[in-house]
Amino acid sequence: MKLKEFLSVRGIEFESVNVLEGTSGLSDLRKLGARSVPVLSRGDQWVFAQNIGHVVKFLGLNEKTGPVLSPDELAARTDLILSTAIRLIPQMPARHLTTEVPNRPRSYKVLSFHIFQIQEVFLEMANGATLTYEALAKPPHEGLNTFADIAAFGETIRASYMAWWAAKSDHSGKDTVQTYYGPQTLHETMERATWHSGQHVRQWIMLLEMAGIMPDSPLTPADYAGLPMPTNAWDG
Repeated sequence: MKLKEFLSVRGIEFESVNVLEGTSGLSDLRKLGARSVPVLSRGDQWVFAQNIGHVVKFLGLNEKTGPVLSPDELAARTDLILSTAIRLIPQMPARHLTTEVPNRPRSYKVLSFHIFQIQEVFLEMANGATLTYEALAKPPHEGLNTFADIAAFGETIRASYMAWWAAKSDHSGKDTVQTYYGPQTLHETMERATWHSGQHVRQWIMLLEMAGIMPDSPLTPADYAGLPMPTNAWDG
């Protein structure tokens, strides 16, 4: 669930600030000492809002938070999401490679790559690297020139993910991993990576439909069950 959605459904008043280059919002963000969004601030105090549990603690709310699905269930759901993306991405006509998606300056090529980039960066973090905001915003790798290329790259990521999980002896998800928004449990970051990739596959399905193409066995609402999916398909 996105920060705005979380606050709105609880009736918490807030002000949304634009942090694009050249805005006062960006200046305010830098004064706080934050380098990325979303951030929730109150006076000079602030917290990264990637983890709703941190938001709950920051606001002093008495709510239970945390992943609904177990790590094993999240791994299986990630496998399903990536497998679906691998099947659906090549359905898009090549002429759309440089077309921008609705509501943001991101091309279809970048969006399709980002579905797998999320999991590529997640695996690097799970293996000891610190997750950085910049790593999630890098352009597609050299040599990924077609949707078929991106789908083939996605298969290598899917295989690496499943091999990592199969080889991991501890499936509790209690390991601590390092991110740009602070130390997190592996379980929490698995959930975030799973729904994040799922959200973009959800968008891809809509783009295919907008192009008049019937998606081949798309994800269904049941495939998103238990994940904190944003209400708006174009959030994320």
